[in-house]
Parts: sequence; structure tokens; C-alpha cells
Amino acid sequence: MSLTSPVLRMMLRQAPLLAMLTFAAPALAQMSPSVQRGLTFARTNCARCHSIDKVSPSPLPLAPPFRVLHRRYPVETLEEALAEGIVTGHPSMPEFRLEPDQIGDFIDFLKSLEQ
Repeated sequence: MSLTSPVLRMMLRQAPLLAMLTFAAPALAQMSPSVQRGLTFARTNCARCHSIDKVSPSPLPLAPPFRVLHRRYPVETLEEALAEGIVTGHPSMPEFRLEPDQIGDFIDFLKSLEQ
């Protein structure tokens, strides 16, 4: 197959996606259901500003990556704020109020990022 082959070009374009799926699926399978639900919440509500993984920079530089929060304080201390509604000093962060089961899932997810 030559380097100009359409099939080869398509395979090369798809390689990053295939690699991501190959390595992400086992990692997801190793997560507890609670951590998976917390990750889903973070992807839906937080990932546009915060890094929600162990390596990527935050899309919004002012937003701390979730993997470093435990260095600032025990993440369990967020439980009350998550229940009452997190309000921050900057207008770009929306207010969140989570249900008790969501809080547990989110805290479990944050703890899974600790190294």
C-alpha cells in the first residue's frame, strides 16, 4: 500500500481516535460506578473550564485542574458547598447545587485523580 493510498491516509487519520479508544476503555472499566458517574458530571458541567484528567491543562487557565485540588484542601470539604450551591468570586463559573448522591459521586471522582 503506497503512502498516497486513500485507505492508508484514512487509517492514519483514524489512528489517534483508535488509540484513545483502546486505552480509555480499560481505564473506564477499572473505575467504580460512582467514579464513572462523577466523571460524567465533570465532563458535562466542568470540562469546558477545568482539566478533569491527570495530565491536560485546564482550557481556562484560571480554572485549577481537578487533579490538584487535593493539594489545596481535602476534597471532602467541598461536600457542603456542593450541597448548598458553589458560588465563586468570578462570574464565568455557574452556580452548582448537587443532590447527595451526586456529591458522593463527584467527590469519589475527585479522589480518583489524587496521585
